[in-house]
Amino acid sequence: MSQHSLETLFAIEAIKKLKYIYLRAVDTHDWDLLESTLTTDCTARYDAGKYSFDNREQLISGLKGHMDSPQVLTMHNCHHPEIDIHDGASATGKWYLQDLVFNKEQNWMLFGTAIYTDQYRFSDGEWRICHTEYERIMEAINAPIPASLSFTHNMFEKK
Repeated sequence: MSQHSLETLFAIEAIKKLKYIYLRAVDTHDWDLLESTLTTDCTARYDAGKYSFDNREQLISGLKGHMDSPQVLTMHNCHHPEIDIHDGASATGKWYLQDLVFNKEQNWMLFGTAIYTDQYRFSDGEWRICHTEYERIMEAINAPIPASLSFTHNMFEKK
């Protein structure tokens, strides 16, 4: 295997790890960790632009505004990555998203799927997301949350 092929494989694996960290940071409300996955000039267009952010600060602030509550529980899974390395410093990726959201304050739950399209930049020895967006394939909302659904654990509620 050539050195170029190995570098490409290592870059793809680093980008996969980056996306998984991004998703975990969102679900655990770890905003500092999320910040570490994004370039300062990162832009985002979620849900076909319904939620748009023009830099990292706006993006994190926007997500916090929607999600930074112990009553908002989320699960974001991305799989089937299609990652292309364009040169030593840029790459693009497509991911299939499945997400589940429970907003206990507003008494609704959401199940959805989407296709993420990301752009990545390599600098200072790390890959980071410089643009992210998704377009929904399907979204279902159930309100109110069924009374028969009980939450037996919530990492954000102190016991």
